[in-house]
Amino acid sequence: MDNQEATNATILLMGLRRGGKLSICKVVFHNMQPLDTLYLESTSKPTLEQFLSLIDLSVMELPGQLNYFEPTYDSERLFSLVGALVYVIDSQDEYLNALTNLSMIIEYAYKVNPNIHIEVLIHKIDGLLEDYRIDAQRDIMQRTGDELLDLGLEGVQVSFYLTSIFDHSIYEVFSRIVQKLIPELPSLENMLDNLVVHSSIDKVFLFDVNSKIYVATDSSPVDIQTYEVCAEFIDITIDLDDLYVDNERKTAKDNGVKSISYLLNGLVLYLKQMIRGLALVALIRNDDAPEEKQDMDEVLTIIDYNVSCFKQALAKMWEAAKLPV
Repeated sequence: MDNQEATNATILLMGLRRGGKLSICKVVFHNMQPLDTLYLESTSKPTLEQFLSLIDLSVMELPGQLNYFEPTYDSERLFSLVGALVYVIDSQDEYLNALTNLSMIIEYAYKVNPNIHIEVLIHKIDGLLEDYRIDAQRDIMQRTGDELLDLGLEGVQVSFYLTSIFDHSIYEVFSRIVQKLIPELPSLENMLDNLVVHSSIDKVFLFDVNSKIYVATDSSPVDIQTYEVCAEFIDITIDLDDLYVDNERKTAKDNGVKSISYLLNGLVLYLKQMIRGLALVALIRNDDAPEEKQDMDEVLTIIDYNVSCFKQALAKMWEAAKLPV
């Protein structure tokens, strides 16, 4: 990594060969369809992807067959620049070797960089029954804890997640991981909480449009179904915008994309384009009768004003952080 990369939030993606690392990168960051990943070849050398969003995020994938502790490999410098180590374990395969490898990596990484976030993905759970998923997670957590205890690393915090590229679990997990790398996250959450309180909003997300990772949300619990609806609304909005907005308007400086959808279950979806490839997506509960639609129009007017204020505050936050908007 050069000096420029060292200024970015960096995620190091590791794991044994054929664990699913490349598929995760392609699905989350390149919008590849999960079934298309079946034709991918294993990575033979380290790859680096950079994404400009709320933060300048670098994702480095390291092939499972490489020995990162050879004298010719500058592992110390590598781990010292990493914000999060994401280790992928294939839950459908024998994972004892993976756990031994994981413990060795954690021991070295924590010694070099005590602030590193250790994230373990128990991956490919789509091929396991629900009971086996929980059993696998419990077993992996127990074995990892025992390994770290034997190494004298009982104080190291490790997060474990069940993931699959065939549902939204992988996006939810990467959202949580990326949020840990955003220094301004508490301020963002506070701003979103204020938006919810003053705008009759049930739930609000700040999405990276390209990856569908939410880089921030309000402090209320995240329901996976709510996340799925909001993420899919982004795709629908983009598709419609591509169909009906001409190129001249796309290149013009306007107020950005905005979309509102009234759902049959009484909910309203609201999307507004923000800065740096971000979009704010909110879920609004509409309990009014059809003849009272004017009341919802008034609510949306208030939301428009408050969201515009949020966008301005977001731009000022990044101007203060000396990041390009």
